[in-house]
Amino acid sequence: MKLLRVGPAGEELPCVLVPDGRVLDLSSLTADIDGAFLAGGGVERVRSALAEGRLPEAGPYERIAAPVARPGKIVCIGLNYSDHAEETGAVIPPEPVVFLKAPNTLVGPDDEVLVPRRSVKTDYEVELAVILGRTARYLSSPEEAADVIAGYAIANDVSEREFQNERGGQWDKGKSCETFNPLGPWLVTADEVGDPQALGLRLWVNGELRQNGNTKNQIFGVHHVIWYLSQFMVLEPGDVVNTGTPAGVALGRCPSVYLRRGDVVELEIDGLGRQRQRVGQA
Repeated sequence: MKLLRVGPAGEELPCVLVPDGRVLDLSSLTADIDGAFLAGGGVERVRSALAEGRLPEAGPYERIAAPVARPGKIVCIGLNYSDHAEETGAVIPPEPVVFLKAPNTLVGPDDEVLVPRRSVKTDYEVELAVILGRTARYLSSPEEAADVIAGYAIANDVSEREFQNERGGQWDKGKSCETFNPLGPWLVTADEVGDPQALGLRLWVNGELRQNGNTKNQIFGVHHVIWYLSQFMVLEPGDVVNTGTPAGVALGRCPSVYLRRGDVVELEIDGLGRQRQRVGQA
């Protein structure tokens, strides 16, 4: 199942995309696609309504929003692909590298990405995002993680590398600038995705393929990551976990080619759709 939210910022409509390409309105079932919806049996209610044919078609819309509203937190894993660690000169980490992004970095998959003021190293990162559907607290094993995952989406973990690496050693301030987490277009439920360790990821800048990887090359797989995080923090329904990026980021290229105003970034992950952002200036 592919869940999405459409409409202007602050007026998003919860919807579902059905196989024939129609977008159906979920307003009769929920006010929004958020943690309460995911934890409260919302996906099952949508399945029932679809089976009964009682969902109306959504009206015309111009914007696709992030598919989950108001996540409590966005947790990210750094250096989670061996090729990415190698290109940045980093040692393979013995445990997942964890950092946070401000939740208000979340924007729609095709919304404008803004280069921050005084930025000289704004970078791109295609990532598989996990959306939690249940609380994860001290999971006993990675195998338990499958039961708390609602679904998956594409994320662009936009980063300002000077802010991240050269301004005091705190990653968060290079990761939490406005618009730095486009998400979507859909939340694809876990049952439809299948094995999260068998997904191709790709990213283009101005039509040039920059990243071309596969989640099978993650150092720490999705289920391990969710289990690991649950030992240190409580993951809640609606939370987003970005699971790392493969090689090809601007930081690892020689010469480095960072994002500038007017650039167009396109991303895709097998089965999860496609994003397209034009780069602007804050």
